Amino acid sequence: MTYNIVCDSSSDLKSAVLRPDWLRLVVVPLRISVGEQEFTDNEELNVPALLDAMQAEKSASGTACPSPAAFAHAFEEADCSLCFTISGSLSGTYGSAVLARDMVLEEHPEKKICVIDSKSTSGGLVLLARRAQALIEAADDPDFETLCDQLRVYQASLRTIFTLECYDNLIKNGRMRPLVGTLLHTLGIHIIADATPQGAIHVAEKSRGETRTYQAIVEQMRSSKDCTDACVVLSNCENLSGALKLKELILRELPVREVPFLPCRGLTSYYAMRNGLILCF
Repeated sequence: MTYNIVCDSSSDLKSAVLRPDWLRLVVVPLRISVGEQEFTDNEELNVPALLDAMQAEKSASGTACPSPAAFAHAFEEADCSLCFTISGSLSGTYGSAVLARDMVLEEHPEKKICVIDSKSTSGGLVLLARRAQALIEAADDPDFETLCDQLRVYQASLRTIFTLECYDNLIKNGRMRPLVGTLLHTLGIHIIADATPQGAIHVAEKSRGETRTYQAIVEQMRSSKDCTDACVVLSNCENLSGALKLKELILRELPVREVPFLPCRGLTSYYAMRNGLILCF
């Protein structure tokens, strides 16, 4: 039995062979449009060039989800596929993957395909992909429906928190007034937000300065769930120094197991902008 773990590129992962001949990770790219330019969120994307283009462009930038055909290609290549997508509240990617599942099952009813809305992004998909791999490898012949049920329960237990320093994208897309964005930036105020159970963005609080912001994030993590032995995936948009400081604080104050880093790729950079940080746990 062959398996594909399929994620869209908001996972910040790269396609890989996890187990030769039977288990692969397949990453399906989204696209970002900036003025007349279009950037494909694949391994060749130059993220600093994307961010520079977004900063220079006066009009709003946008994103486009992968086509159903792109997901269908990944589903057709394995007997069983487990697919995780960016929150359906942020993108049409989940709907595209569901349509692809239905198309493939109509042609190949013997295949098994599960599509799960992560209601998150970046590290949320990473944690789901890791859990899927662990569950598949732990059993000689895992029951597919049981596997899907376990992953849905795990998804519901995950939490996402992020912080922004740059508000240009919010302003250009009409989600923040220019005066408010200018004041926040000038005063060094960071927005701290989380994802609701439905996967929508909720602004939790505002904090002034890096140290206070990171402490507020740790307190929000502490109050959101029991973090004992948790893996905290920390994605950064051109902000490795900030990620290191936040990692040190998390490890010092919370009983987590590990805090691996990921650099933001195109789609997560589009949302986080420069110096943004995204935590999933």
